[in-house]
Amino acid sequence: MKKLITIVFMAVALTAFSQEETKEKQGSVIQTYTPSKLLKKGQWDIKWFNNLYTETKARFEGNKFDKLRETYFTSTLDVFTGVSENNNFNVGVLLEFRSNVIGDRKALDVFKFDGESGTARSGLTSIAPAIKFNPIKSVSNFTVQTAFHIPLVDNETDDFVFDFNNDGALDGVFLDQKGFILQNRFFYDYSFAGGDWQLFSEINTEYNFGKKEDSFANNSLRLTPGVFLSYFPSSKFTVLALAQHSQLVDLGNDFSQNFTALGGGVKYQLTDVLNVETLYTNFVRGNDTGLGQTFNIGLRALF
Repeated sequence: MKKLITIVFMAVALTAFSQEETKEKQGSVIQTYTPSKLLKKGQWDIKWFNNLYTETKARFEGNKFDKLRETYFTSTLDVFTGVSENNNFNVGVLLEFRSNVIGDRKALDVFKFDGESGTARSGLTSIAPAIKFNPIKSVSNFTVQTAFHIPLVDNETDDFVFDFNNDGALDGVFLDQKGFILQNRFFYDYSFAGGDWQLFSEINTEYNFGKKEDSFANNSLRLTPGVFLSYFPSSKFTVLALAQHSQLVDLGNDFSQNFTALGGGVKYQLTDVLNVETLYTNFVRGNDTGLGQTFNIGLRALF
């Protein structure tokens, strides 16, 4: 009986150790479920991401200058689920809420949601049905996400304006684009030997269309490539650096712009389901755009 108990105890211990070793090899959610990874049937991925962009400088027509502070807060909720037996097709929906303030108001005034006439606006601005799929079966870590963004704003910039800069130019409060967007995001990741380093890349394409007079971006194509390099001191924690460039190409709206941003951040796996991330970026250059910085925090639940 003692021998039997000993054998059973050893078998249980070895099984538990094997399971933990397998779990460690598989990695945590932040290691395994990058945006390049598709969900299994019945899995859910819910991400709540918040971006605060604030600027006091800009560059237009080749001239860089100081300006009164403008701050734009964007909160997005992305919900996806797996629907295919072979785990190669996901469906989802994207919701976007914005709160913007201008006229040299403090950056954190975006959280007052006061709608002060001429300096603040906020509201749910767009909704987008989306799909995510793997176009090349032999390359499982390459996926494409396609979304169709439907605007929910009545007007892009409000009609009540002030001459904030005392230069004769009237400025209104911009809320969000009043135009449809067909968005395609191409994701690819590569994990280096040993599992401590991971490279993630993305190319985001947005075709903006609608009446030219409704939006500054209608009839244009935005291309945004980005590269993210992550280091994992442990399976539950990562430090990352990023570089992104955005180019708005004029397709008939008589406006184009570009900017480049550099930054970094951290991610931490709080539980088996929930992880948190924070990011910071700085717009180091650009043409016909503001030159500000972003502060970001996001929560993600995968189950």
